[in-house]
Amino acid sequence: MTDYREKDTVVVSDGGDRGTGLGVIVGILLVIVLLIAVWFFTLGPGRGTSSNSGGGTQPLPSVQVPASQAPAAS
Repeated sequence: MTDYREKDTVVVSDGGDRGTGLGVIVGILLVIVLLIAVWFFTLGPGRGTSSNSGGGTQPLPSVQVPASQAPAAS
C-alpha cells in the first residue's frame, strides 16, 4: 500500500498579484492628468482672456500744453 503523504504538492497561482501593479500605474497616470489640468486652467492657455471692457483700469490720456502757451517762469 502506498502512503498518500509521499505525493508532490502542486500550487497553482491565479495571477492575483497583477492588480496591485496595475493600480499603482493607474494612480500615477491620474496624478499626472490632474497636474496637467491644474496647470492648464491656472497658468496655461485655458486661464481665459482678460478684457478691459469690464471696468478694468485703463491708462489716463496725457495732456501736453504747447510751449507758446506755457506760463512764463519768473
